[in-house]
Amino acid sequence: MRAKIAASWVIPIIAVLILFGGCALQQDLAALDDRVTALEQRANRASLQSEKGQLEFRDRHAELHALMNDLREEMGRLRGEQEKSEYDVRKRIADLENSEAKREAYWKSLEKSRQRIVRIEEHLGLEPSEKLAALRTDQDKDVKKGKSEIQETPEGLYARAKQLFDKGEYENARGLFGSFLELYPRSKKADNAQFWLGEIYYHEKWYEKAILEYQKVIENYPREDKISGALLKQGFAFLNLDDEANAQLILKELIRKFPDSKEANVAKNKLKTLR
Repeated sequence: MRAKIAASWVIPIIAVLILFGGCALQQDLAALDDRVTALEQRANRASLQSEKGQLEFRDRHAELHALMNDLREEMGRLRGEQEKSEYDVRKRIADLENSEAKREAYWKSLEKSRQRIVRIEEHLGLEPSEKLAALRTDQDKDVKKGKSEIQETPEGLYARAKQLFDKGEYENARGLFGSFLELYPRSKKADNAQFWLGEIYYHEKWYEKAILEYQKVIENYPREDKISGALLKQGFAFLNLDDEANAQLILKELIRKFPDSKEANVAKNKLKTLR
């Protein structure tokens, strides 16, 4: 009888324990499910932020390339006038060279005549004409002067262009640097000449053109030492155009490619002021 009574109490107690245990298990499962959901939401947010950052980076690059294309189109409109000016300069040089050739031919003919007269005078026992001797001296001076004006060395042409740049005579310096690059495109000073062209436009506050000239340094002379300077000034030119986004891209590229350069230190300090 007592065993039946005890069994009648034990069964409800076990049922209650099972009921409470099931509730606790359901609560744990619900909590675990909430944690999994929270982690998935955080992962999704992180993924979205990463994708957003990549899209912004691509957009910045796209804007930079679009600006470059616009600048190239603008330069295309001016190229016709520039090519005409260059043609006129080349024509003047050709005219000078032709004039020099004609003058040398004239003096050679005159020299032959002078020598013939001297031989006749010597045959007749006369002294050579002093006037002809003086004429020969003047001839030699003129020929040497003409050759020095036309046959200028690459070093002399570059030095003269840089001297004009230092004096602030940008228009004349631009013409000489352009002639230098046209005549001596493989010179060791070619990258410097291209860089100074960018500097001329930068000083004249024509920042769009300066950016293009600096870009020529980067593209045409990739192994030379002027690239870091060109990147730095390109970034500053964008800043002067109030294009801070592209300026930051250029300055960060400079730091990444030339971390130990003095230009990289300048870029780092400038980026601090932009943040």
